[in-house]
Amino acid sequence: MSPRLLSIDVAQDCRVSSLFLQPERARACYVFAHGAGVGMEHPSMSSVAGDLAERGIATLRYQFPYMERGSKRPDAPGLCHATVRAATARAAELAPRLPLIAGGRSFGGRMTSQAQAANPLPGVKGLVFLAFPLHPAKRPSVERAQHLSCVRVPMLFVQGARDPLAEPRLLDSVIEGLGERATLKWLEEADHSFHVRARAERTQSDVRAEAMNAILAWTEGLVREA
Repeated sequence: MSPRLLSIDVAQDCRVSSLFLQPERARACYVFAHGAGVGMEHPSMSSVAGDLAERGIATLRYQFPYMERGSKRPDAPGLCHATVRAATARAAELAPRLPLIAGGRSFGGRMTSQAQAANPLPGVKGLVFLAFPLHPAKRPSVERAQHLSCVRVPMLFVQGARDPLAEPRLLDSVIEGLGERATLKWLEEADHSFHVRARAERTQSDVRAEAMNAILAWTEGLVREA
């Protein structure tokens, strides 16, 4: 099973690439944004898309404009939000019968949540964040989570317990404040990239499987309640 390479029109003079992967009997589609430093074709993105396909979840991966240009400097939030909206609309066209969830890795997840908070993404039933960047490394804060109170759809946070961009005490507090809308899945011994130390008691495959199974279980619950 190979993904389809497609384009997404963001604005009059702005078009980005995307990869759509839909397994047989798919039960939902995840609109999946990349992190700040890697694009949609990075192995970490490809592995998530493949693992979710094996579990019956389609994915639409896409580039932000700066990544499409080959730049290392992220776009202004407004353009990122417009890209999230365009990608979500494209996913609805590609998989009109599937429930939509949106989100992404790190920066991509945060841009998606900001877009959703500002104006709900049409058709999106919930958000899934892989390593939500709660604060910069060594600068603990919850300012980046303030907009989450405006998100009215269910949210799943899949987070490494050793993530330097999300101090556990602070993220636990944020999740508690969001109430029933938010679910937090800690991945023990995993860092921001979901990597584990060489001497860890669990393997990289263990962590990846745990993360993907958490997304599957949460998505199944969301679809049943829809």
